[in-house]
Amino acid sequence: MYQARQYFVYIMTNKNNRVLYTGVTNDLNRRVCEHRNKVMDGFTKKYNVCKLVYFECFDDPDNAIRREKQIKGGSRKKKEELIDQFNREWEDLTE
Repeated sequence: MYQARQYFVYIMTNKNNRVLYTGVTNDLNRRVCEHRNKVMDGFTKKYNVCKLVYFECFDDPDNAIRREKQIKGGSRKKKEELIDQFNREWEDLTE
């Protein structure tokens, strides 16, 4: 039986909500764990990005990538508004 894959566009931040990181993945739980455990060098490791505050789900990877680019291309204010509509308190959505 064929099971459709899901793709996620997500925004994560640090404990003080000072930085925003937007990414795309086909396994949101694994990816959040990778960020928290600082598996890869880069922005999320440097700035202690550990809190999932926003995500969207897609059935098609091209649509997910397109949406990620759209969010990344927007201002911080636009990203904050998106998060506020979805998760007003900026709570960690993995808990």
